[in-house]
Amino acid sequence: MITVHHLENSRSQRILWLLEELNLEYRLEIHARDAGSMRAPRALKDIHPLGKAPVITDTTLSGDTGAPVVVAESGAIIEYLIDVYGSQGSGESAHLRPAPGTQAERDYRFWLHFAEGSAMLPLMLRLVFSRLDKPPVPWLIRPVARLLAKGVNDKFISPEIKAHLTYMDTCLERRPWLAGDALTGADIQMSFPIQALDTRQGLKNHPNIQDWLARIRARAAFQRAVDKGGELVL
Repeated sequence: MITVHHLENSRSQRILWLLEELNLEYRLEIHARDAGSMRAPRALKDIHPLGKAPVITDTTLSGDTGAPVVVAESGAIIEYLIDVYGSQGSGESAHLRPAPGTQAERDYRFWLHFAEGSAMLPLMLRLVFSRLDKPPVPWLIRPVARLLAKGVNDKFISPEIKAHLTYMDTCLERRPWLAGDALTGADIQMSFPIQALDTRQGLKNHPNIQDWLARIRARAAFQRAVDKGGELVL
């Protein structure tokens, strides 16, 4: 049995969606954020030393030791689930990964790693700098912090996000999904940063990304994942 340790309102929503696409049975354990810090609860450290979500445990491949397989990090979990269980699916979701050695597979690898390697960095920086003029920052230095945050956002964060969106939108001019004609794990991995941007600033002037996101939200597996894990409020 696969168990998903799901932190409410987090990136782990993607793992639920993948499992639904693969039509796999799984147990869902939802963890609430700390009300003060909004961080993951300490209970997650009992599952993985970093204490972050998502993390899965899989007793199917526990082997002779009887200890479950534990996998953390969204990209690693997506690759693990597709490697181990992808062939059990059917139709479009049979593998969720293009054939090895093809351009589609190279695109798949790129976007799978781009999501956390490039796309999330400016989003996290924007979140951090947006809080510099709020408690617990001392009120006396908040005006300076506000100017610093605006400068960083205007000179680095916003241009970086714009470049990422422009590139992605251009790629989606030629195909419905990031690696070609079929949904892959790369689309699942990229769904979180794009949903975050859609909520916080919108996707104006990026019609191909808007269409891609609409296709995602229309999928029955995605809707089942939302029903089980909750809507993302980003």
